[in-house]
This record gives sequence, C-alpha cells and structure tokens, in this order.
Amino acid sequence: MIEGKETLSGGAVLRYGMVGGGAGSFIGEVHRKAVAFDNTARLVAGCFSRNFQNTLATGASLGVAGERLYRDYEEMAAGEAARRDGIDFVVIVTPNHAHYGAAKAFLTRGVHVVCDKPLTFTVAEAEELGQLARERNLLFGVTYTYSGYPLVKQAREMIRRGDIGAIRVVMGEYPQDWLATPAEAAGNKQAAWRTDPRYAGISNCVGDIGSHIEHTVSYITGLRIQSLCANLQSFGPDRALDDNGEVLVRYAGGASGVYWCSQIAVGHDNGLKVRIFGTKGSIEWEQENPNYLKVALLGQPVQILSRGCGYLYPPAARLARIPSGHPEGYYEAFANLYAAFGAALTKHRAGLALTEDDLDFPTAAAGIDGVKFINCCVESSQRGSVWVELDS
Repeated sequence: MIEGKETLSGGAVLRYGMVGGGAGSFIGEVHRKAVAFDNTARLVAGCFSRNFQNTLATGASLGVAGERLYRDYEEMAAGEAARRDGIDFVVIVTPNHAHYGAAKAFLTRGVHVVCDKPLTFTVAEAEELGQLARERNLLFGVTYTYSGYPLVKQAREMIRRGDIGAIRVVMGEYPQDWLATPAEAAGNKQAAWRTDPRYAGISNCVGDIGSHIEHTVSYITGLRIQSLCANLQSFGPDRALDDNGEVLVRYAGGASGVYWCSQIAVGHDNGLKVRIFGTKGSIEWEQENPNYLKVALLGQPVQILSRGCGYLYPPAARLARIPSGHPEGYYEAFANLYAAFGAALTKHRAGLALTEDDLDFPTAAAGIDGVKFINCCVESSQRGSVWVELDS
C-alpha cells in the first residue's frame, strides 16, 4: 500500500523573517516555498529590498503586517528583538556582500540565523559569525542545498558504513552555460551582481558553484581538504571575476580529488556531479537526475538505487516525501534542510540537548569551510596555481 509521508517535525509553528528576496529575486521565493512545505514556520517580518517600496509591495503580497516591514536589516533586527512575538529565526537571501552584516545584526540580538552561501567574503568574518553563534547558544544554518537530497544522504551513509571501502579518488564537476555570453551587459540582474566584486566578493564561479562541490563532497565523504592547487579563468569580455575553474585537491589521509566548475560550458544547465572511488567500489550522483544513485561494487553488477525504495538506509529512506518513481528535486531538498533546522530549533527552545542527528544540516562550520575553500582557490590561482595549505 502507498502511504503518505509523516510530518518531518512537530510542535508549534515557528515565526521567521527574511532579509532580501524582494520582487525580482529568484532564491528568496525558493526559500519561502521550501519553508512552507512542512508548515513548521510562518513568515511574519521582512526587509526584502534596499528599496523600501519593493519591501512594502513584497510584504503586502505575502501577507506580512505593515508594522513588521523594515527599511534595513539593522532596523529589523532591533525591532524584532524588542517584540514579545518577535521572530524565532531570520533567513538571509541577499547578494553575498550583505551576508556578514545582516547575520551579525541578528546574532548579536539573540536571533537564530539561516544564511545563503557563501557565508561571507573573508575567513575572519565567517569565523566571527560562528563564534557569535556559539557564545549566544544560537543555531546557524547555511543553505548548501544539495545535502538535503535523499540519495546524497544514502551515499553518505554507505561511505560511513564502509560499503565502498577507503576512499581513494573524488571527481566533482559543476558545469553551467548561463554566462557563456556577457549576460551582465544585457540586463540580467543575477549576472550583474555575481560578476561584480562589490557584491559577489573575490570569486564568482568558484564562490557560487564551486563551493557547492566542496560542501557536497565534504558532506558525503567526511574528507577534509589538506591542500589545493587552483586555476581560475575569466573568459567573459571585461569580466573581473572567474567564470571557470579547475582545482586539484589533496585530502587529509591520502585521498586526492579533481573539481571543475564552469559557467561558460555550453550545453550544460546545472550539472553538479560527484563520483567517489573507494577500495571496494564507487558511488556516483548527479543533481539533474537526483532520484537515483549509481553504485558499483567490486565483482558485482552496477546497481542503480532509487529514492523511496525500502532498501535505502534510514537517513535516506525517511526523507522520501512521495513514492518512488514520482520525481522529487530542488524544492524538496531545500525543504529537508528547513525541516531539520526547524526541528532542531524547536527542540533547542524546549531546553533539550541536540544530538548529531538533530544537527544534520549545514551549520556555520560548513559555511566557514566554504569561505576557506574559496579564498584558498583564489590565492592559489593568483600565485600561479601553486599548492596552498588549508588551515582546517
């Protein structure tokens, strides 16, 4: 019999606010829909844009009360912290340059944070936010989306259980083609800020999608990068930041890896793929075909595991929202992160100790690792593609 999925987290509905995500935003709407999947939190406040009229219009369209629409994130952090019914957590979905300031404003006022990636421009900023969260006993989530997919959980659990043996080699790639032409000069808002160092930081391609390779590999394998050698390139005319990058990786323990990310790879939409080769087998997962996991074990036929089937390990099995064969994807993965964060926050608010399983979402530590990776890639490339040690 086909049965429906149980609610991922119980308890009272949390209240949240959003910084960024106004009219014209892509990712803000994705976050709002993902939070709504499991009805664990309700949007009650926002500073959706630097343009207050945009904030007012967005808030009205989302049913947010006018007195809880703010001109900037500082005003919002102070205003919500002073309310008896203030927000339980804030979601930050601005361009990269505002992540640090917005997150710090809410953390210093005792508000839990979920922030888009990359977390900050500099390692020092990222570590400061992590320290603030620890000192104030606050939860901090970073939305590396792909760790929310059920088959990514399955791959992680298989490696933890030793199913493919000791890891030898990792291959990660993430090709796109949306910047193969100068889209930033043609009025594309996303292209304009992502290729501008004032808003994106020191890297575009590696910061935007290369960091997803780093986190997805780290999450699945548990490997820590010891050193890397990067070659970052900019093929777009007058483009200040990278739109293509190749990275050689050495992990603590002896494994090695190769990462390639590109936004000028014609014919590719959003092709994140991770292949992991061990002493007893290999695992392969593709974001554009996320409901299946390719597994090859020595001396056995290649297997294709399917989301929603009874043979999956519990961490993957419990995330299936609909039966196998009915596709799930990006929204559901995002929703899984928010379900985990919301359940942990509800438990935390009840004064209960959180376990490792409760914290199975990207935390500030993952955000810090991502910023270290980005900065080391840029440093390596600028120094002539030399090997750079990561301070982990």
